Amino acid sequence: MTFTLSGGIVIAIGGFAPALGIGYIGAKAVESIGRNPEAAGKIMVNMLIAMAFAEAIAIYSLILAL
Repeated sequence: MTFTLSGGIVIAIGGFAPALGIGYIGAKAVESIGRNPEAAGKIMVNMLIAMAFAEAIAIYSLILAL
């Protein structure tokens, strides 16, 4: 039972922070595109890379929970 509970806590904490980070990255990217539409291509590439790094942290917590 302890392993199941600790795994759930690891996933909860490990998924919460990257979710906030991904939301913040997306919000700032949309704001930046709204201010400078010509730079949308460069902003989107950087946004996707940053989101992938944030998502990788959530995947690490999933692996640790297993």
